Amino acid sequence: MSTIQSEHLAPHFDAAGFDSFLNARQEPEWLLDLRKKSWQQFEEASWPNRKQEEWMRSDLRGFKLDRYRLPKSDSPSPTDAIAIPRRLEEGISPAGALSTLDGQIVSESLLPQWADKGVVFGDLSRLAAENSELVRRHLFSVVDPEQDRFAKLHAAAWSGGQLLYVPRGICVEQPLYISAGMSDGGSDSGHTLIVVDEGAEATVLYEANSPHEEAGGLHIGSVEIVVKPGGHLRYVNMQDWGRGVWHFAHQHASIGRDASIQWTVAALGSRFSQVSQSVSLVGKGANCQVNGVLFTRDKQQLTYNTLQHHKAPSCRSDFLYKAALQDHSRTVWRGMIEVDAIAQKTDGYQRNDNLLLSDHARADSIPGLEILADDVRCTHGSTSGKVDEELIFYAQSRGFTRKEAVRMIVTGFFQQIFDRISIESVREALGQSIARQVREYR
Repeated sequence: MSTIQSEHLAPHFDAAGFDSFLNARQEPEWLLDLRKKSWQQFEEASWPNRKQEEWMRSDLRGFKLDRYRLPKSDSPSPTDAIAIPRRLEEGISPAGALSTLDGQIVSESLLPQWADKGVVFGDLSRLAAENSELVRRHLFSVVDPEQDRFAKLHAAAWSGGQLLYVPRGICVEQPLYISAGMSDGGSDSGHTLIVVDEGAEATVLYEANSPHEEAGGLHIGSVEIVVKPGGHLRYVNMQDWGRGVWHFAHQHASIGRDASIQWTVAALGSRFSQVSQSVSLVGKGANCQVNGVLFTRDKQQLTYNTLQHHKAPSCRSDFLYKAALQDHSRTVWRGMIEVDAIAQKTDGYQRNDNLLLSDHARADSIPGLEILADDVRCTHGSTSGKVDEELIFYAQSRGFTRKEAVRMIVTGFFQQIFDRISIESVREALGQSIARQVREYR
């Protein structure tokens, strides 16, 4: 088993450490001022607690920020990232690729044919200086940097971020690939900013990995997506951190008139995850489809708070989350469809299905509706159940082992989501990642 060790001594998450971190940044003054403001808000804030709705099922008593460090100022060597898996990269020919390790850029590239057409893809910090107006206009325009104390810390100390800008009318046929790696015990605070201009199209494959499944660390990240009128984006986010990683993220998208997003989420790793995910449909005729795959084992807990916010008429949203749980693991899915008074002709759908592979696993499913318009169709549903022993017996009677039978049943459970994913290599990568982790069901 290969392991990456955090041998460098980076600054602590304290005032002195933040000053050291800030002094090493080569960024425009407006961004440094934003960081300073967010750090002050972070220091004045308290950690979330169980009196808050989104956190009432989350236990943070084991989380200690002082165990981790801010990113170091110097860049890691490309050889340091060799042990980080890159499953989504297999079988594709990317238009551009970017790799980070512990919140630092390792490598970045963009094919000249797309750079010549005005596509911008690379290190967000560097591009904030080179394309200051573009970044300033969109950075934290969708994600609220004051949502909670984790959001404030991220806004102050994000590092190793990525920017993709696709100009008006440009269709990038090849996917763009991002690999975010974290060493055992390291930290990652990457910020992904994607802007798809009017009538433009792109596909982004993002995966977050540790060097091995027992690795620890801290991830406090954000994803913000802006799809302007007539634009289309396919975005895949696969999280497979080590089982000792604390994972906190705010992931939000804004979709314009007659624009669309297909967003696929796969959450397999971490010790504890708390993710706030929302899609705001801000233009008439906007459309979103979100596909969620959660697979847990041991004592993992994955918490997803999702929001489908209809702010304009004649929009459609479709959220489907499926979770399979082993051992003593737990998932919490809290979904909300919110429809503003102006958003007539809304078509909103959300569903959460859970497959319990252990008598000790627990799945909390809390769908909700807040509707202020009167001409809408909004539906939600949730199911939870165990593996049918008759299905296992049927497969065993035809020569399969019990473990093989359970693996087939789990794969079949997720098939509805796999069928919605139009990228074959992504379907294969997700299926293989899940199959590797399936144990026998007793």
